Amino acid sequence: MVESQVPVKVFLVDDSEPIRSRIARMLGDQAISVVGHGETPQASIDGILALQPDVVVLDIQLQGGTGLDVLRAVRLQAPQIPFIVLSNNAGPAYRKLYRMEGAVRFLDKSADFDQLAQAIKTVSRS
Repeated sequence: MVESQVPVKVFLVDDSEPIRSRIARMLGDQAISVVGHGETPQASIDGILALQPDVVVLDIQLQGGTGLDVLRAVRLQAPQIPFIVLSNNAGPAYRKLYRMEGAVRFLDKSADFDQLAQAIKTVSRS
């Protein structure tokens, strides 16, 4: 018997359109639906709070600010929404800071990109 799945709703926060497109294509094959995206901190915060996604995929560097601005603002108003950081800036200091601020996973774009879909599914079930 085939189990029907409700897609996991994901909001992408990344200022690179090619990266967002690549992520959306990859996730579309995995019963994961990208419901919105943001390139700036404020647009991302507004979109996340309006759409209430199951998971947010967050980059560190954004137009006009950082992912930390988004993480902090959303966690104050909607602490139930989990964040997965996906960034090229994956050094230990960034990992520690974002985890301390509430991110549940931290993935390196260059080394862990193919793990994103599974991380989203795991986090959304928690």
